[in-house]
Amino acid sequence: MSGFRTVAALYVDPRGPYPAMPGVDCWDETRDARLYDGPHPIVAHPPCGPWSRLRYFCRHQLPELGIRAVEQVRQWGGVLEHPQASRLFAHCDLPVPGGFPDAIGGWSAELDQVSWGHRARKRTWLYVVGVRPSDVAILRGGTPTHCVNSRKRNTPLKELSAQGRRRTPPAFAEFLVGIARRAEVRP
Repeated sequence: MSGFRTVAALYVDPRGPYPAMPGVDCWDETRDARLYDGPHPIVAHPPCGPWSRLRYFCRHQLPELGIRAVEQVRQWGGVLEHPQASRLFAHCDLPVPGGFPDAIGGWSAELDQVSWGHRARKRTWLYVVGVRPSDVAILRGGTPTHCVNSRKRNTPLKELSAQGRRRTPPAFAEFLVGIARRAEVRP
């Protein structure tokens, strides 16, 4: 792949956009992303269930995968994606969006995946290591066609399925891979 720097996509859905992307080495459950040990920068999508507002209902996802993903991003550079207000950030002492960078220069941003084609508002926090904030253009805007929970909101929008909520839009995956490709890997 001339011009492309290889990126490892960890904890990804094998049916998602990453396997079809050139220069992306995918690590899903069957490959056991916990075992990834470099040398490429990463995009990490660890399971959010154990760290979300609904963590009490999560029975089949391991919280240690999130902790391991933070270690991997800190070691190899790149970006970790998790839901807005994820408890993983406090647990691993990650900076919150708008806060100061951590001791290794990692910083966080909040965005809405609807700006990259998600059908519903999906507010997300990113933790980025090895890339300056000024080198990342966060899109703003986009109009949702669906919602996450129509029972909670008085909305005419159709409710997304659980599968639809989990899906990573291809444009968002490309955005995250682009961030990781710019990461300076630390020795």
